Amino acid sequence: MAGYFGLVPAAGSGARMGEALPKQYLSIGARPLLWYALRHLCTHRSLGRTFVVLHPQDQLFGRYDWSEFGGALVPLFCGGATRAESVTRGLERMRAEVQAEDWVLVHDAARPCLTPELVDRLITDLAQDETGGLLAIPVADTLKREDGERRVLRTEPRDQLWQAQTPQMFRFAALLGALQAGDAAGASDEASAMELLGHRPRLVMGSAANLKVTYSDDLALAELILKGEVQ
Repeated sequence: MAGYFGLVPAAGSGARMGEALPKQYLSIGARPLLWYALRHLCTHRSLGRTFVVLHPQDQLFGRYDWSEFGGALVPLFCGGATRAESVTRGLERMRAEVQAEDWVLVHDAARPCLTPELVDRLITDLAQDETGGLLAIPVADTLKREDGERRVLRTEPRDQLWQAQTPQMFRFAALLGALQAGDAAGASDEASAMELLGHRPRLVMGSAANLKVTYSDDLALAELILKGEVQ
């Protein structure tokens, strides 16, 4: 039976937030954003360990108490300059504990509203899939392409378009091989790296509540979503 492992790249600076702290350490209540992103991976019954990839000079992770996750959480201070590089380095460090056919669920450090139900759905839908896949939601809003000066150039059709989310779940060896391929250096997510090798990841229905905190307004919205669920 294949095992399941979590991997959370958290080495970024979060420059688009315009904050002094990297966004994974911005607070919701008394806890950093990263805690919320990790909790349902570290405590999920199907997952073994969850590895969090941090910047080699990260001085903030150790200021928080992660003891409630016990041995289910493993920090790796090996992050790179890009998401793809951080995930690749994390996978390489996991090699001693993970088998080629084991599944790896890669989740954004800035996606705090993941639920156990979404993790269950991803695992159930993909457990027998030959490629793997990702949580995503169909695009609902009208899409406008700009001309470079913030004027509408044209309206883009949204038929068959989905908005990618995380976790994204792929076999360990296949994902590492895809990320190590030369064309994957600029891949924006793990699915993109797999696509470059000709794979067709499956789309698993996610949730609009599983938002990624990118701008300051997103943090307030995430707090509203979590309010009442976490004390």
